[in-house]
Amino acid sequence: MRKIKHWLGLATLAVAAIGASTGARADELADILKRGELRVAVQTSGPLMSFMDKNGKRTGLAVVLAQRMADDLGVKLVLQDYDWKGLIPALLSNKADMIAADMTPTPQRAAQILFSVPMFYADTVAVVPKDSPHKAYADLNKEGVTVGALGASTYSEVSKKMLPKATLKEFSGGSAPVGQALSSGRLDAGIMSLSTANQFLADFKNLRVLDGVMVREPLAFAVGPNAIRLKLWLDNWHALKTADKTLPETVEYWYSTEWKKDH
Repeated sequence: MRKIKHWLGLATLAVAAIGASTGARADELADILKRGELRVAVQTSGPLMSFMDKNGKRTGLAVVLAQRMADDLGVKLVLQDYDWKGLIPALLSNKADMIAADMTPTPQRAAQILFSVPMFYADTVAVVPKDSPHKAYADLNKEGVTVGALGASTYSEVSKKMLPKATLKEFSGGSAPVGQALSSGRLDAGIMSLSTANQFLADFKNLRVLDGVMVREPLAFAVGPNAIRLKLWLDNWHALKTADKTLPETVEYWYSTEWKKDH
């Protein structure tokens, strides 16, 4: 009997410890509501997701969606600008509550942070100068061809996987440097999303998209590894805004119209 009481005592202490640990665990969504602020990490320069418009105001698809989320929570949106490589570290160090960007939920990233359901999708394509001899993205897979992509991105990984014979040059600072290098003749091709490619075609006039979609990727927002309630809130928000069509309409505006006229 004494042994039974001893083990029951240990079990009671263990349950109490678990309960205390669970009660003490941070609830990011509750913290956001209490703080009155939603801290969102976005790219410093990443049109069309995040960029400064002609009036010096930050906007873009990810920024617009983050603002609507903050409005629906009844809190203030606080944007934090980072280079692409700085987004996940900002989340892991608790400087930001959420990443709002065109981030693919790869297995490696999902092992570090929690992703929402896909907010939108992106077709990855290859862009070349108009006078390029290449017709399809597969033509780029040869020695002597230099392709560019955003460093630490899935575009870079796609290039390595699907164009292993080509030389890959990685860029930082968003997608703009890739387009500039491509337009000035410093690259044979650039690997990017179709939406970004369409903007480059309008901006530079001397580019074209090669035949074929290299991969179609889901793009999601991300929260900290323990922010389960916040992740579920994002998923619920996505379902509601898809049902009332405001999310698809917003994505369509940024993906398929000449939004630069408005910004």
